[in-house]
Amino acid sequence: MANTPSAKKAARKIERRTIVNRSRRTRLRTFVRKVEEAIASGNHEAAAAALQAAEPVIVRAAQNGIIHRNTAARKVSRLAHRVRSLAQA
Repeated sequence: MANTPSAKKAARKIERRTIVNRSRRTRLRTFVRKVEEAIASGNHEAAAAALQAAEPVIVRAAQNGIIHRNTAARKVSRLAHRVRSLAQA
């Protein structure tokens, strides 16, 4: 347990940030799941619209430190590739 005043303050700050980060992570996963579901349904238009909505959320999560920027880029790239492949099929 934290003993010094600064350690106690740090623990309070971490607690507050954890709540914020948890909601941001949930939002990220929700948007990615919507793209996955649209891809699974086979509807290219819905998948493209879901990806367009999800991309800024993914990038923002990287900017806020929720995920690494390379992870964000990889997620966007892989989802975009799968959405593109729907149009060709």
